[in-house]
Amino acid sequence: MPMGPRLLQHYRSRSASYARSPDADALHGSPGPGTAAAADALDCPFGRLDGLSRADVREAAYEVFFMSCRAGGGGNAKGAACDGAEGGDASPRIGAGPRGGTGMNVVNSRVKRALGLKARRATQPSTALRSGSMNASSAPGSPGRAVRAPAGSPRARRPMTSAEIMRQQMRVTEHGDARLRKTLMRTLVGQVGRRAETIILPLELLRQLKLPDFADGAEHHQWQRRQLKLLEAGLITHSSVPLDHRHSASVLRFREVVEAAEARAIDTGKASDAMRALCDAVLALAWRSAPAGEACHWADGYPLNVLLYVSLLQGIFDLRDETVVLDEVDELLELMRRTWATLGINRMLHNVCFAWVLFQQYVATGQVEPDLAGAALAVLAEVAADAGARQDNPRDPVYARVFSTALGAIRDWSEKRLLDYHEWYGNGGTGTGTAALECALSLALGAGKIIAESVHTDHECGGDRVDYYIRCSMRSAFTKVLESGLGQEHGMLSGHQRDVDDTSGILTQLAKDTEELAQWERECFSRELRRWHPFPAAVAAVTLHGCYGVVLKQYLGKAVCLTDELVRVLHAAGRLEKALVQMVADDDGEPVVREVVPYDVESVVVGFLRTWVEERLRVARECLLRAKDTESWTARSKNEPYAQSAVDLMKLAKATLDEFFAIPVSARDGMLQDLADGLGAVFQDYVSFLASCGNKQSYLPPLPALTRCNQDSTIKRLWKRAAVAPCRVPLTSGGRGNASYHGGGQSVSAASGHNPRPSTSRGTQRLYVRLNTIHYILSHIQALDKSLSFFSAGGGACTSPSTTSRLLAAPCCHFDHARTAAQTAIAHVAEVAAYRLIFFDSHHSFYDGLYAGGVADARIRPALRTLKQNLSLLVSILVDRAQPVAVREVMKASFQAFLMVLLAGGNHRSFTREDHGMVEEDLRSLKRAFCTRGEGLVAEDVVESEAEAAEGVVALMGQTAERVVEELSIATTTAAACGGSPRAALPMPLTTRRWCRTDPDTILRVLCHRDDEAASQFLKRAFQLPKRR
Repeated sequence: MPMGPRLLQHYRSRSASYARSPDADALHGSPGPGTAAAADALDCPFGRLDGLSRADVREAAYEVFFMSCRAGGGGNAKGAACDGAEGGDASPRIGAGPRGGTGMNVVNSRVKRALGLKARRATQPSTALRSGSMNASSAPGSPGRAVRAPAGSPRARRPMTSAEIMRQQMRVTEHGDARLRKTLMRTLVGQVGRRAETIILPLELLRQLKLPDFADGAEHHQWQRRQLKLLEAGLITHSSVPLDHRHSASVLRFREVVEAAEARAIDTGKASDAMRALCDAVLALAWRSAPAGEACHWADGYPLNVLLYVSLLQGIFDLRDETVVLDEVDELLELMRRTWATLGINRMLHNVCFAWVLFQQYVATGQVEPDLAGAALAVLAEVAADAGARQDNPRDPVYARVFSTALGAIRDWSEKRLLDYHEWYGNGGTGTGTAALECALSLALGAGKIIAESVHTDHECGGDRVDYYIRCSMRSAFTKVLESGLGQEHGMLSGHQRDVDDTSGILTQLAKDTEELAQWERECFSRELRRWHPFPAAVAAVTLHGCYGVVLKQYLGKAVCLTDELVRVLHAAGRLEKALVQMVADDDGEPVVREVVPYDVESVVVGFLRTWVEERLRVARECLLRAKDTESWTARSKNEPYAQSAVDLMKLAKATLDEFFAIPVSARDGMLQDLADGLGAVFQDYVSFLASCGNKQSYLPPLPALTRCNQDSTIKRLWKRAAVAPCRVPLTSGGRGNASYHGGGQSVSAASGHNPRPSTSRGTQRLYVRLNTIHYILSHIQALDKSLSFFSAGGGACTSPSTTSRLLAAPCCHFDHARTAAQTAIAHVAEVAAYRLIFFDSHHSFYDGLYAGGVADARIRPALRTLKQNLSLLVSILVDRAQPVAVREVMKASFQAFLMVLLAGGNHRSFTREDHGMVEEDLRSLKRAFCTRGEGLVAEDVVESEAEAAEGVVALMGQTAERVVEELSIATTTAAACGGSPRAALPMPLTTRRWCRTDPDTILRVLCHRDDEAASQFLKRAFQLPKRR
């Protein structure tokens, strides 16, 4: 799977700086720039020599090589090899080829076959010969004896000998090689067969070479200083034999000479005191641990010997292509083996150094040649065998240091790359991408295993270590992606305050990039890693899941409420988690599944959604509290005759539901009922507040005491009527309920002959506003309920018209309690408003004025005119839906008031049987007022039904007193029989206010208001009622 464009910018290959640029300069001793850059990234684990550069060490290594190859019996390579220290082997398993410097091209190299390297070069190195010239390496018995060109031949070319190849590989000039040959010839004069390890080469060079052998004095001085530094390193600084007090004088003399040579070149003539002092000191120090002629110790101390030998081993790589090992490697290694005695090297040390050189070259050339890494692994197998074979023997301290240093460096370098392999091998630019990753894994695990087995540590190897690499690299890759999204290295992770929208966008994109990173890991790396780990993709997915979980947890910790941005982040996290868990399942990663701590997006959403719902309900309750504190129940306008608080509450409820259904989460369905219940409770509370306007009982006048009418003479009654008539004045609206619609003006009585203004007080009008508000609330509750039912059933913007119609027709039941409470409140407020209108606002023309002083003089017409005006005002204030109930309640209150006048009118009212016709006519007028003037809001049958009680009472008034008394007796006896305790005397009926013709109390009150002697006598005899005063 190719890397996505966003991830590509995070993994720019570092190999560009390691790219090799071989050119012709490499043949002249100048390393390619790519090699130098890569070599700088890999420090030599064996340290450095003070005062000696790499070139100095390389020249010194070649001098030792030259001396070791030229010295010895016969100079033939075959048989010239000699063992080094303990552990030497005359025929090493890897590192020795055909013996003898034949100069032949060994194409089928045994070493390269053993290391898995292929023959690369098609042509054999050759050198030009001039007529009569002798090759620089024509010393008798030297490897590859020169062939003299035939006389007169213009020019001939011959194959280069191994010694010549080595000189060229070590970047030594022919002039320098000639100086070495000159020194060796002078040193070995008369000492044929002298062994190389008995020659202190730097001292011999100082003794034999003079100023004329160099181009100038500066070159001679620099060369002299190098030789002295080399002697100081081998004899004093890094000596293989410890120094003691016996050698202090020699050390002192040697250092004096070295200090003198710092300023200018010393005289190396035979008569020079400085040269004599130098020779004495060097010989004393070099031969201090062995008899003369056996072996001297000037170059076998660590790390000098290893650095010199490594420098020689680096000569096996072709200067034209540094990834290629020369096909003559067998001969070159065989020649290098001759230096073992001088350098204190054995086969085991050779294997460690050889493995290091192959690995170093693999790194230095940009990891583009996996064969070099394979060769290093092959030699490491030999190192492992050596380490296993020596576990029961005393460990050589030098070998132990070289072993641990070299293998530790290989392991550390490889692990450094593996701990961030996405960065190093992500784009295929470093080496060959996954191929280089495979090499690094093999090297790290191989070196680590050898180290662990040799020192018996608990260092993890194999799958556990690969598991660690995967986790570390995935964390590093995730961090880079995150930092790229943040635009800085320390953003959200350090608590930096960022814009909420910006942070949400970053996390949403981060989830996509993380999923892309996981897919890239599976496609590019997991197939390679599966060689060492059973489920690498699962481990990578689990690691990424945890990394994103940390960032998500920090983000959620700062979130305070559910927003659209937060929902998008949670959706992205959910998709990422699903993809990563599927990746774990596909890779059979059951053992790591338990490490997955679910994001639990749904629970998080539910938590935030619950908080969101609670916050919205809190705001709704605050709106309700404000309404209770400030609402005055005045209409917003003529076109909006309801309270402002209801408008605010319904707007808030609608906005809450709109926002709720706009939240794109499935968890909202579970919270829908909670939100509906909360809003329903607020609605119920508001409706209860609306209905808290008292009750009708507060407007009903108290019932007067039962008395019997006075029986005045006819003359006396006429006199009282004549006395009252001239003094009657129109009843005004003074007293209770004097407020009118226009501010409390007085109503005109029936005698005035004018239409009175409505007597509806402002308090009653506010009750009308309450009625309108309840209907407004009820209509919006129904609309909200339909909306809840529609969306909860799956409706939305994309729903088809037929489905929408079906969903809208579904029953609405979310606000049933609030709806029931509103219906009850409507009936209650309408009833209270009606009783206030009739008994409080219209008391002057109805209860206080009707039939007061006599039926004929106080008929119902004035009260009807006022009633009609009040009904007109009621209809103009109330909304259409509220009018029928309100008018019906006014009708009930009017009939109740009419009955109160007839049955509880007080001492100013009395009736005779002759008044029955007028009262009956007034009742018909009252009924007609609601049938014709009720704006058609009350059906005639409803009026008839409500007027039945009044008609029954009026019918009683038309009967004789004796008949009424008889009905009272029957009703009382029936009631007593139903109670189970009949008595001979009539009991006093209970006052129930449920006026009815068959009610004993109703019949008794008819008798109390009957201006009749028979009735008065009955009341006196049966109930001992007093007369009116």
